[in-house]
Amino acid sequence: AGRKQRAAARRKAFSLFVKAKEVPAASRCPGGGEGVRWRCCRQAFEELPGIHRHVALHHSGDVGRQAGLGAGPAEAGGGPAGGPAPAGSAARPSGHSCSNPEISWVLPDTSHLSHDDLTSQVGEVLLYYCYCEVRDPEKLCAWQKALCQHLHLTGKVRVASEGINGTVGGSKVATSLYIKVMLSQPLFKNILCQEDFKSSAGGAHCFPDLRVGVFKEIVPMGIDPKIVSYKETGIHLSPQEFHREVEQYLSQATQGQSDTILLDCRNFYESKIGHFQGCLAPDIRKFSYFPSYVDENLELFKDKRVLMYCTGGIRCERGSAYLRSKAVCREVFQLKGGIHKYLEEFPDGFYRGKLFVFDDRYAICSNEDIISACRYCGVLWDQYKLCSSQHCRQLVLTCPSCCNKGLTACCPVCQEKELKVTSRASGQTLKEECECTRRRPRVPIEHGSPRMLDTGK
Repeated sequence: AGRKQRAAARRKAFSLFVKAKEVPAASRCPGGGEGVRWRCCRQAFEELPGIHRHVALHHSGDVGRQAGLGAGPAEAGGGPAGGPAPAGSAARPSGHSCSNPEISWVLPDTSHLSHDDLTSQVGEVLLYYCYCEVRDPEKLCAWQKALCQHLHLTGKVRVASEGINGTVGGSKVATSLYIKVMLSQPLFKNILCQEDFKSSAGGAHCFPDLRVGVFKEIVPMGIDPKIVSYKETGIHLSPQEFHREVEQYLSQATQGQSDTILLDCRNFYESKIGHFQGCLAPDIRKFSYFPSYVDENLELFKDKRVLMYCTGGIRCERGSAYLRSKAVCREVFQLKGGIHKYLEEFPDGFYRGKLFVFDDRYAICSNEDIISACRYCGVLWDQYKLCSSQHCRQLVLTCPSCCNKGLTACCPVCQEKELKVTSRASGQTLKEECECTRRRPRVPIEHGSPRMLDTGK
């Protein structure tokens, strides 16, 4: 009976809590439509279930206080009348308590900072990931979205039951606060550390918007994490250890005595503009093709020592686990922190060319080498642009001279289609796979000795 009374009181308090935040009819969208009906925490909700879910996730403690049921230590405080904490007091987690003790709803106090501090164009882009068990990915996703919005960060964050993977951009003040809050999050304590954040010059302008979502995998390999787990990963090597291994591998390879494969786990358009000397770079378009590549080329890895690397380390976590699950390699090693961390230690080491990144910069550099060429004239060039054909939108290497001639598509066939598209009426854009993509084998099979990429200094 007591439980039923408390539940009824909570439902009543919940209803009062939501109604108190209804926007007056005069402020709704004009034109007779329903428009935005609810506002809370500087967010707008058009549907009643949306605001219900928001309150259930972030204000469960507030509802309890309004019901007169008392509050535990984690729920004490908050804003007036038990509502959300007012602006400027966001540093107190009490205003956004979570029923799940493993996720703390903490937003940093930014009341002492100016708008320019958080929105300055001079900033950086952070890349990080953390594998850990997340019991409630939805709550982590909601907190992460609120945190990024609070700090004016843009970028992409993937949340799953296996952890979190993000790349965000903003001012240096904002990214510094972001790291600080992430490290204080109980869910990541003793797992995530300062070194796990890779930074490069950039800012919020490097991304078109902020995208935070819940997925099955934090890196899309296409294999259920329960079948191939990050817990079965290869042996991590520091940049220094990896550098020594590559040095030894290159020395032996020149004499034809190497029993090692230096494996690039990235896509072909990434390795095209930068890679380690003597590496095997699979000609695949997506990381989700990597398992098939391994399956089709198992003989290649038999009894080999494999040195794996990728951009920031995350693809190697699952990639090495998948390769190990095949039980054909002697040993599987991976570069901890990926190319990002290696270039911090060895900017002029064995990695030559640019490092591809998944934002509007497309690439960052640590050395002056250009190892790729213009698609049309063959002059050295490594700055990607999007294919001009709206039905394709792939990346293309086309130098300024060729761009000035109108050669802005990924291939001649695409260029021809672009001319037809632009001659059509507005809004009649075609959506189809590009010729150069359709002709590319989904998974290449390495015949005989694998094709190793090499670049001199």
